[in-house]
Amino acid sequence: MAEQLRGYAPTTTHAEWGAGDPHLLISRHDEDRSVHHLTDLTVTIGSDAGCGLRLEGAAPLHATIVHDERDEFVLTMHAPGMMNANDPDAKDGERVETLRTGARFTIGEWMLVFSRDEYADHGRPYGGREGGEGTHQHRQNERPDYPSTGAIPTHG
Repeated sequence: MAEQLRGYAPTTTHAEWGAGDPHLLISRHDEDRSVHHLTDLTVTIGSDAGCGLRLEGAAPLHATIVHDERDEFVLTMHAPGMMNANDPDAKDGERVETLRTGARFTIGEWMLVFSRDEYADHGRPYGGREGGEGTHQHRQNERPDYPSTGAIPTHG
């Protein structure tokens, strides 16, 4: 295994659209634990029967996650809850965040953590930081034009 990894040199985080098994790790009180795979273009989260991810104690429509044309997963909170991007200057109280692996947010008593394999996470290229935050990072290639490749489904 180590020999296989020895030749690996990460270069970009622009994989195929939807790659990397994007999912939410969901927990409450260290008792309830589950995984919700993000396979639809839009996932609604709340207590309403029509939500794709139903959570007891949430607002009827508490949050939405949209898989956009840039292959990003964008969280919009419609009701109270903590998130990584608590922007006090948000316009009209809009609370929106592009999710990266490890991004956490809360809905009531529930903790949700976004996860996606590193090779597809569109975050830092070349395997992450090299030598700390102040180190110069090489720019990765431009993001693919996912819509023009026909990679984006028209349902969900």
